[in-house]
Amino acid sequence: MQTSPPERLDRKLLVLAGTLLIGAIASLLDSTIVSVALNDIGEELDASETALSWVNTSYLLTLALVTPLVGWAVDRFGDKRMWMFALVVFLAGSVLCGLAWSVESLIAFRVVKGIGGGMVLPMVQAILAEAAGPKRFGRVMSLVGIPGQLAPIMGPVAGGLIIDAAGWRWIFFVNVPVILIALALAWKVLPPSGERRATRVDRVGMLLLPPGMVALVYGFSRVRDVSQLTDPLTLGVLLAGLALVAGFCVHSARSADPLLDVRLFRSRVFSTSSALILLHGVAIYGTLFVLPLYYTRVLGHDSSTTGWLLAPQGLGMLIGISLAGALTDRYDPRTLILGSTVVAVLGTVAFTQLAERPGDLLLGLSLCVRGLGLGVIGVAVITTAYRDVPADRIARGTVLIAVGQRVGASFGTAVVALLLSVGLTAAPGGAGAGDAAAYGDTFWWVLGLVALMLLPALLMPRKPREPEPDAPREEGQPAESGHH
Repeated sequence: MQTSPPERLDRKLLVLAGTLLIGAIASLLDSTIVSVALNDIGEELDASETALSWVNTSYLLTLALVTPLVGWAVDRFGDKRMWMFALVVFLAGSVLCGLAWSVESLIAFRVVKGIGGGMVLPMVQAILAEAAGPKRFGRVMSLVGIPGQLAPIMGPVAGGLIIDAAGWRWIFFVNVPVILIALALAWKVLPPSGERRATRVDRVGMLLLPPGMVALVYGFSRVRDVSQLTDPLTLGVLLAGLALVAGFCVHSARSADPLLDVRLFRSRVFSTSSALILLHGVAIYGTLFVLPLYYTRVLGHDSSTTGWLLAPQGLGMLIGISLAGALTDRYDPRTLILGSTVVAVLGTVAFTQLAERPGDLLLGLSLCVRGLGLGVIGVAVITTAYRDVPADRIARGTVLIAVGQRVGASFGTAVVALLLSVGLTAAPGGAGAGDAAAYGDTFWWVLGLVALMLLPALLMPRKPREPEPDAPREEGQPAESGHH
């Protein structure tokens, strides 16, 4: 039986993809490029480790909060209008971050930047899905996804070079010409926004979930030791956050069109995949907060050297992502994720010995091994997560997974910053062995959080899903959700 050749990726589609990619590059790099600047920012703005963590946490948390609203905004205002709006907000946030006069102002401007950045990547997928159609979408997204795979490598390297050449403020100002070019191309290339559709937004969900998540992260960041858990303000903020998030879960379970559909967690595969995605974000971004500070403050490396020393984790992730496709076809998800978690754990062990000052070569090789394991885990979990999700709810599952990735990244940064701050407070005064020991002790916690992925991995399915003989289903036929 002959199959028709795949539809060609014509010039118009490739130009559209390239235009969107230029706008997305700055957002892709932003989550990692700032990590190299933390020491310089802390010295100039006189910021503590906990305050510095909010430079990244505020951005990552805003990405998570904005993501569920992108679909509604595109339906309400049109994709071209929202794309231009997202780029303008990202541009304004970049300029304001470069002009920040205190760590508090920088954190606030990172929120502005996160509002724009949080819209960019989901909109790339939405616009290309509509333009390419189902038969070409996979191929065009694989092309667009290459820079995304390289971002963990290029972000720290580019950030280090920029900082040493011009100062930390230029890691934000460098976005200005890129975004201006992206805006000009988008105005010319993107088709006009179609007819706007009347859509509703989950207002109750908006009033419950975003404030609840912010309160939890902020309340947790206030804790310096166990005694502070009884501080009235800290305790009040944490309890308020828990109450708001719990209220959202009750509301979401009863709502026909919630901001995030928590009913998907009735599927064991989806819920365990979501737990792994959360811990995956913790494992990656927690390290990207601690290591740059160790390299600059304890070992005395400059920013460009630190960027190159961080690159092996991104290289390992790129190798892992490249191998993951073949591995997921050969091994069942549980075996693959368990094995990859063990690899990630082995790649983290050397960092628990930072007090002994292991060589840069050993740490670089360990980072590469760590990235290899995390890269395979990321692909294996996402490809398995949708196993029991009905076709008509895949879009909602995609939003929930994207939010989980970003919440894991923001919580990971906050948790690791807190642990490092506690360790440095207890360490002997002065930069030296005491500080190095505090960084090593923090990595014992990171090691535990990586190893924690073994628990949900044990609940993953043993075998890949068998193709259903009756697919595709006839219209109106119910899907088996696998929910319990």
